[in-house]
Amino acid sequence: SLTEERCRETNRLQKILEGANIKLDSVVKDINGKSARKLLEKIIEDDVPTSEEEVSKMVHGRMRSKLGQLVTAIEGITTPLQRKLLAQVIDHIDDLTRRIADLDKLVQDYMDEYEAAIAALCDIPGIARRSAEVILAEIGLDMSRFPSAAHLCSWAGVCPGNCQSAGRRKHGKTTKGNKPLKTILTQCAKSARSVKGSYFSAQYQRIAARRGKNRATLAVAHSMLIAIYHMLKNSAPFRDLGSDYYDSFNRDRKIHSYLKRLKALGWEPDVLPGSA
Repeated sequence: SLTEERCRETNRLQKILEGANIKLDSVVKDINGKSARKLLEKIIEDDVPTSEEEVSKMVHGRMRSKLGQLVTAIEGITTPLQRKLLAQVIDHIDDLTRRIADLDKLVQDYMDEYEAAIAALCDIPGIARRSAEVILAEIGLDMSRFPSAAHLCSWAGVCPGNCQSAGRRKHGKTTKGNKPLKTILTQCAKSARSVKGSYFSAQYQRIAARRGKNRATLAVAHSMLIAIYHMLKNSAPFRDLGSDYYDSFNRDRKIHSYLKRLKALGWEPDVLPGSA
């Protein structure tokens, strides 16, 4: 994608700077930011500032508190070839940025008809607007194409593997599915697991303790897609089951199980639930 290509070009930019012993990326947060770009332009012109006073005229905001570090970071020596390569890479990055902005505007125009669905999906913990746009771009609004939520999850690649032999279930890998959709759902699941008080957070904690973090994250992604399927199919809003869902689910059965374990350990409560 264009975004990945821009990332690769940024890495090339940093490699060229490292080859010239310029450690600008160790001081600035964004090598493509305004302050960093002005310093890079001076490096390309072979007119590198050597004093804090000169550097202060080219940087903004928090960078002004790092003037000494910036002077040290750009002390490297560049050859004419390196400066030429820097100029070409920066031009390519700028061109990619313009193309990405144009495509973002085009996508936004197409997304106008999805606005209501995007707003609905943004109510789900862990899903932001861009994530909702990617999800809808992959699955669309018409859920009649999928006979059930299970079919959609299988198509997306977030279903657990189904490996059985002689009637015994074994651990199986997930299906490959739709890679972009599976990736964005996994990212959303990682965000959702840290939202306190939500069902997804409780689900993650419950499964991670037994099966590990990766399986728990995939299980959350699976649950999220099931919720999305029913929301789009029935035009229904998202309803969070809450973090206490597992505590209230089959409450009497759990009480009986815990009491049985306590008795096995030799302790029996004086007052049973509901007898007071």
